[in-house]
Amino acid sequence: MTPLVERNRLVEENLPLVGYLASETHARATHIPREELAAVGALALVTAADAFDPTLGVPFGAYARRRILGAFADEMRAMDWASRGIRKRIKETTAVRDTLTAGLGRTATVAEIATAMSVPTDVVSEALADGARTVVTLEDPSAHTLASDIPLPEESAMVSERREVLEHAVAALPERMRLIVQAVYFDERPVKEIAEELGVSHSAVSQQRSEAMRLLRDALEKYFADGQEPTAVARVSMAVRDAFFARIGETGSTRLTNVFGVAPAASAIA
Repeated sequence: MTPLVERNRLVEENLPLVGYLASETHARATHIPREELAAVGALALVTAADAFDPTLGVPFGAYARRRILGAFADEMRAMDWASRGIRKRIKETTAVRDTLTAGLGRTATVAEIATAMSVPTDVVSEALADGARTVVTLEDPSAHTLASDIPLPEESAMVSERREVLEHAVAALPERMRLIVQAVYFDERPVKEIAEELGVSHSAVSQQRSEAMRLLRDALEKYFADGQEPTAVARVSMAVRDAFFARIGETGSTRLTNVFGVAPAASAIA
């Protein structure tokens, strides 16, 4: 079996794991769309299959799971809105709440927490609401049941289709986005290093990476909705997104061409 055939086999056999972990993570971090997690996870699975060394004695499923969860954690950190000050306030408020709850034998009220902290009740309410919106920690093994212990949902021929769409979509990304996705997900380079090489800020790289993920999500949604326009997710202009779709259609199968179309000969590359 050639390396490419083996790599594709690993991806196809383990793609259900991406959907399972995306659903599990989305249930605990509902502010991140499941489709976006699935796109990030699928990329991580492909890179895991490329980098996997069977001689190390680690099952591919366990190795891929770690890589997928790591990619989810990176995505969640990049999308997290909470500043250090907000996190500090959340931590202090939840600590007081938990202490009072343990002492009272019931859940402490907002008024009780506010009294203990000597702050207005609206400050406590806001901190608790913010806490519910912040990202969860994926690195804690106790937060996850081993995937090998849970039956994964059955997948159909859509498995190979998703892989094909994803591979062509990555190749069709605008050049800078494609370079960033390649560096982050395939080469596993630090964002700081990529930013220095491109001569832009850390936040600019993170923004481009996030936007690339949204474009990939749009592509998957459009494909599996039989060509219907996806929900507007990507923040790039419609011209850039249309050019992105057209490039996918130009490089893929007849099905991809039918779904995404082909750019006019005079169309500029985004």
